[in-house]
Amino acid sequence: MTIPESHVDVLIIGAGPAGLMAATWMSRLGINTRIVDRRGTKVFNGQADGLQCRSLEILDSFGFADRVWKESHHLLEFTMWNSDETGAIRRSDRIPVTIPNISRFQQVVLHQGRIERFFLDHIQKHSDSTILVERAVLPVQLDLDRSLVSDAKTYPIRVQLRHLTNDEATPEQNASRVPDGLFRSSLAEDDTDGLIRRARDEKEQGREEVVRSKYLIGCDGAHSWTRHQLGIELEGQSTDFIWGVLDIIPITNFPDIRTSCAIHSACAGSLMIVPREQQLVRLYTQLTEVQPDATGRADRSKISPEIILKAAQKIIAPYKLDYQHCDWWTAYQVGQRVGTKFSAFDRVFLAGDAVHTHSPKAGQGMNVSLQDCYNLAWKIGLVVTGKAMPTILETYESERRPIARELIAFDHHYSRLFSSTLTRGPTDNRGISETALKDAFEKGNLFASGIAVDYGASLLIAKCSLPHDQATKDKQIISKQGLATGLPTGMRFGSTKVLNQSDARPWHFAEKLNSDGRFRVVLFAGCIVDKAQHARVKAFCHHLQLVVRKYTPATLRINQVIQVLTIHSAPRCSVDIFDFPELLRPFDESLGWEYNQIFVDDESYHEGHGEAYEYYGVDSQSGCAVIVRPDQHVAYIGSLEDTEDIARYFEAFMVPTNQISSSSLDTATQINGIALGRKC
Repeated sequence: MTIPESHVDVLIIGAGPAGLMAATWMSRLGINTRIVDRRGTKVFNGQADGLQCRSLEILDSFGFADRVWKESHHLLEFTMWNSDETGAIRRSDRIPVTIPNISRFQQVVLHQGRIERFFLDHIQKHSDSTILVERAVLPVQLDLDRSLVSDAKTYPIRVQLRHLTNDEATPEQNASRVPDGLFRSSLAEDDTDGLIRRARDEKEQGREEVVRSKYLIGCDGAHSWTRHQLGIELEGQSTDFIWGVLDIIPITNFPDIRTSCAIHSACAGSLMIVPREQQLVRLYTQLTEVQPDATGRADRSKISPEIILKAAQKIIAPYKLDYQHCDWWTAYQVGQRVGTKFSAFDRVFLAGDAVHTHSPKAGQGMNVSLQDCYNLAWKIGLVVTGKAMPTILETYESERRPIARELIAFDHHYSRLFSSTLTRGPTDNRGISETALKDAFEKGNLFASGIAVDYGASLLIAKCSLPHDQATKDKQIISKQGLATGLPTGMRFGSTKVLNQSDARPWHFAEKLNSDGRFRVVLFAGCIVDKAQHARVKAFCHHLQLVVRKYTPATLRINQVIQVLTIHSAPRCSVDIFDFPELLRPFDESLGWEYNQIFVDDESYHEGHGEAYEYYGVDSQSGCAVIVRPDQHVAYIGSLEDTEDIARYFEAFMVPTNQISSSSLDTATQINGIALGRKC
């Protein structure tokens, strides 16, 4: 029997948060994509539930963070409970969950199923329903033709898929009547090989097919089939710490049950409380009486909701804790591992739990997984559409593997602190002190937020990677950090309020950095009413227009590949948009002038003053220019005279259209009707 065969640009294996993030980018960029998942349904209970502020910024860049924000429970305060000299637990401190003023969002919790629903709706809308998750589909064979990988137009990847029966696609549940997540847990054996054997032994086999693709993204979890096919190992270790997780509606007299909370008991272990939506509370409970066997793995058959509850009751005593409704439960063994590689030949990529695993207590699992594919998928999209060279794909591993290693180190320290015994006085040296624990939580907040991600020098980040003399000799493009001290090169572009020049509406500037695949050049135009500054802006736009047109097909509007956004510092009422060069407000015959690309750092009528130039550390008179990647990370900072460096930055990886002509250049760069010679 002939197996049907089809071709696709991108095949995604796994429809959890990482896979859906990749599919979201593909839907926005118009990439021919399929996404398959071995499970028969999406998640309806439990699993990951925490979204840090950077993840919310990312969802907002796609346009659906508001749905999460409205439905989720917001975590604002974290309390610490420790045992005193008598062994009784007491509240010892309170700190904010999210560092104040680090982001326009704070950490929230909402179960993974709802978050996946928002992704699915977005993907369906932006792909015109051409990208739909194909469930109960199991990959059974992967072949990679190495002779084809150097040609970006080829389909070197061959994957054989089998469509499973309902029984095969339903994960095995424990004896409890409550849904559990043990099949995804670190305590569970990988059942992929068993499923494949069952599929081959079935008398009535399900439908099989072959998919040939240009790129493959493996987002198939800690037991990743894709990773096993590539022969990539996870390096790291497990610990003897076993934790149980309950999602319950608690019946309790504990006063901080609706506050994110950590409890260290004298001798019964530790408990973390995370309040959730709809009266639910998640309990992470240390199971001190459950130990790994000779194989190093705990027997999951000995763990049940009742066992987890009893352990939590001992920790929280003398307060009472019970429940009548349990929504979901699981158990896991703390361990930290990271893949030796994140990709193969820049054709097959691993993301999320497929390439790094850790404990869930720091709320990083879903967040780092989302951010892996947020980094990767736009790069694949630009290569597939012919806008960028395949060399940019090398930056996925060089950027995300260091983040994974930092995550593993953070989680290693964090989980051991949380599982350790606290000292019970100045003479007790058996554990850690309350001060050390609080310090660890506060320092961990910055990393956990996702805001601290800082990518190193690469094709896409213009940091110095060589000694100064060598960099000068090689004419390496180096960002001039001193021109915008509040925008560290390699980190995400922060946000403060600015006003739209045309209608005075205040916006968080990051709301204009939408995830649509475009690079941005953010022009801090400075005091545009100053005559000398006006001349600098005019010259900058003339040269930048050559760069922008070089990479923009004639069939597209000039702002569709590289968009120029402007923030100026002159009083808003002293200028209007027609006083700016046309590049900053391009004209379209059907849509008219662009009114949403010029902003001003001025006071709003109702929402105060964002003080953008001060916030970004930019001189309000002379300004600067900043290149921002499609994933909102700062790539380069230069002066308005550094247009040659800007051109060289894009030349390193962008594919020119060869459709530039001198007659199409903007000559209408006069600033008309402006009172020149004023100072801001």
